[in-house]
Amino acid sequence: MNKTNGYSTKELLRRFAPYLFRYKKMLYLDLFCAALTTLCDIALPRIMSTLTNTAMYNAAQLTVGLVLRLALLYTVLRIVDAAAYFYMSSHGHIMGVHIETDMRMDLFDHLEHQSDSYYSNTKIGQLMGRITSDLFDVTEFAHHCPEEFFIAGIKILVAFVILCQSSIVLTVIIFACVPLMLVVSIHLNHRFRAASKKQRVQIGELNSQVEDSLLGEKVVKAFTAEEVEIEKFHQGNEKFRDIKTERYYAMANYAMSTRLFDGLMYVTTIIAGGLFLVYEKINAGDLVAYILYVTTMIATIRRIVEFAEQFSSGITGIERFLEIMDTPIDIVDKPDAKELKIDQGHIVFDHVDFQYPDDHNHVLHDLCLDIHPGENLALVGESGGGKTTMASLIPRFYDTTAGRILIDGQDVKDVTLKSLRSVIGIVQQDVYLFSGTVAENIAYGKPGATREEIIAAAKLAGADTFVQELKNGYDTYVGERGVKLSGGQKQRISIARVFLKNPPILVLDEATSALDNESELLIEQSLAKLSQGRTTLTIAHRLTTIKDADRIIVLGKEGIEEEGSHEELLKNKGTYYRLWNGIPSETAE
Repeated sequence: MNKTNGYSTKELLRRFAPYLFRYKKMLYLDLFCAALTTLCDIALPRIMSTLTNTAMYNAAQLTVGLVLRLALLYTVLRIVDAAAYFYMSSHGHIMGVHIETDMRMDLFDHLEHQSDSYYSNTKIGQLMGRITSDLFDVTEFAHHCPEEFFIAGIKILVAFVILCQSSIVLTVIIFACVPLMLVVSIHLNHRFRAASKKQRVQIGELNSQVEDSLLGEKVVKAFTAEEVEIEKFHQGNEKFRDIKTERYYAMANYAMSTRLFDGLMYVTTIIAGGLFLVYEKINAGDLVAYILYVTTMIATIRRIVEFAEQFSSGITGIERFLEIMDTPIDIVDKPDAKELKIDQGHIVFDHVDFQYPDDHNHVLHDLCLDIHPGENLALVGESGGGKTTMASLIPRFYDTTAGRILIDGQDVKDVTLKSLRSVIGIVQQDVYLFSGTVAENIAYGKPGATREEIIAAAKLAGADTFVQELKNGYDTYVGERGVKLSGGQKQRISIARVFLKNPPILVLDEATSALDNESELLIEQSLAKLSQGRTTLTIAHRLTTIKDADRIIVLGKEGIEEEGSHEELLKNKGTYYRLWNGIPSETAE
């Protein structure tokens, strides 16, 4: 049994079965129609055998009426065949589309719940390939896999039974080729599937490379690195060509072996059938039926061979689907998680340790911090001190390695993620706008918000003036990742989201870093208004933006180095004083 990354074909089919059997009524009707389409192929040899034997051994009964009756029977079967094939071609494929849609929905849902650490180690281009093209092939697989094997099983079984009625010995001789054919085919199909898997992986690599290059096209142009990117793509594209070539060689070997076995079955039929006819062990009509049934079987086997490429693509798509679905979600609700109940917005870091799971970089060690209700707390310090990490731990983008984070006495790990994140408003340093209008991006903070609420939030964020000057105002399309707006404009729209959300806890990670002086002053005034009565955690490198904070925490390599108000920290002439005055650490007093 073929096995890749721990998945055998049997296991893949077993895991796929629940999706298939969600539509068992459509499946059973599709298989019933598949059985009907075999009637013509099964009946035709019998009809020809009847005509041949009647003509040779009982010519008096070979009348126009007999010929017309047999022709009418075959015509009816053909009509049934056409109707059944219509259902298979339409509803059979539609069933596959439903299955593909269900799998894509489950896959996207699983990806949406993955933690930040997962995306830190996963290429988006690879994920795009798995959620789109990989599942396209599952549609064809879901429809044709049960159908093709069901039809093949019926034809081979019925042919075996009918042929045994004429000559068991001749039938056994002819069918002796089938087991050997199956063994060779299974072996060659393993190589074909492995090549298909390599092709899918390389497609994902190409997607990732194209995404990196096109999204970073301004950097590419700024460094005149077009030739470098073209060469990188050329190498990836050449590798894809080689892998696809290998796959076609595997497919050709598979198809060639089947054609050789086709010829072996025909040769066996000619020799054995001819000898049986010479020694009068079979009559001419039955030999005609034998040849037609063997032809039918060979045609069926050829269809299975042709389906092998589709089967391999589909089973590979299922495998890559399961590889993601079986990736555990790091951060989930506990079985007994409760809704977070906010009373004051009191946040406590209780002996918190944290290290990133992928590189085990120890960022926080035994950190204790009490953020009072309604306090505007600022975090400052040199890069790598853990400021952004602290902000990420509160909404559980990452989980603490040790210790607890409490909000109003409730451990964030004991409450539902939805209730936790719904009370926290975050403006991050890396602004992301979705492809859509300005209004749609602001409304992301409160789905279903009215236009009046959106405009009010934009005014609070200092965005209304520039939005009104856009060609279509709030209905202006911002482009992918907001490329049609300046950095400052994007930042203000992201701040407007938080105003609209109106949460009791605010996390501002370099919220004004991309703004000019005038906009920064406007935003500071708005944030000061918004933070009244709310617990606010502000991360800043530009210290002028946090000098009015209630309390400033200075983080260093060993944790909290200083804390106090702006004036108190300047008087201490410590790390904060040095940062405020731009004094390099090696010359600090």
